Amino acid sequence: MRLIIALLLFSVIIIIHEFGHFLFAKINGVGVTEFSLGMGPRLLSRQIGETRYSLKLLPIGGSCLMVGEDMESDEQNSFAKQGVWARISIVFGGPLFNFILAFLLSLLVIGKTGYDPAVLHDLGSEPTAMTEAGLRDGDTVVRLNGSRIYNYREIATLIELSASRGPLTFVYERDGERNETVVTPKKNENGQLFYGIPLAGKRVRGGVWKTIQYSALEVRYWLKTTVLSLKELVLGHVSADEVSGPVGIVHFIGETYQESRKIGIWTVILSLSNIGILLSANLGVMNLLPIPALDGGRLLFLVVEAVTRKRLKPEVEGIIHLAGFALLMVLMVVIFCNDIRHLSV
Repeated sequence: MRLIIALLLFSVIIIIHEFGHFLFAKINGVGVTEFSLGMGPRLLSRQIGETRYSLKLLPIGGSCLMVGEDMESDEQNSFAKQGVWARISIVFGGPLFNFILAFLLSLLVIGKTGYDPAVLHDLGSEPTAMTEAGLRDGDTVVRLNGSRIYNYREIATLIELSASRGPLTFVYERDGERNETVVTPKKNENGQLFYGIPLAGKRVRGGVWKTIQYSALEVRYWLKTTVLSLKELVLGHVSADEVSGPVGIVHFIGETYQESRKIGIWTVILSLSNIGILLSANLGVMNLLPIPALDGGRLLFLVVEAVTRKRLKPEVEGIIHLAGFALLMVLMVVIFCNDIRHLSV
């Protein structure tokens, strides 16, 4: 059951992504030859109109294949025949729908559990790095090391992702006045640096507008966290061993489902929705990376075309994306092996 739940959640996120491409293709008059979930050989397939809808063997992706996508085509309903802005909308449609899904799931979670404003609490009466810097319970953090803060979790995340774990500059509001202070971490008995701040914020229930507002901020938080995590990975501050692929994610979803079902159905729904927000936002960001074969790589070519008004031959672009896809498959195999190794430990 755990595996089924995990694959269903994964599949919904992928289908929503591909449906974004599909919908914008249809809006712009581009023919879709196949809309599929999964990769590899077809398990189930049905032709409806011009489009074949398929379920494939390997549940690790999906596709929306369009007429003339990577080659010259004289057909009027081909991707290649459309204007550059129409093609940009089609390519961007996938990540856009991932962000929309993340927002809708956030509405569910925040509407049920409330939101976590960036208000400090439970700093304690004992001297800590936070209190010695002048911070008090009830202060609202506005910026941390120059980064705008809206959610309490952003504070904990930025501290966790701070490679140096050194002094942090807090801009905060108290009694309507904005102040700035520098928090220098202390060492505990194990020699680890700490700031003396609770990792979890206090959740607050709000009205309709606050729920909508903080649902959008929830998506922003996960987009920001994904980008910061990628930055830390590129800089070498995060080990590649800490990166999970589809196998690791499916295992994590299954474990979360197993634990939350002991509490009740709403805990299951909210836990899986939280994972859905993370994965959907993550997939949207990852697909926007300017790497050939990803949506971001295609958008890069299209933006260059829009600026220079010169278009690269579809065949040449197709070869570049094919090479990028091959490299991504190699990376997928490496991550797959890494997941298996972690699960077997």
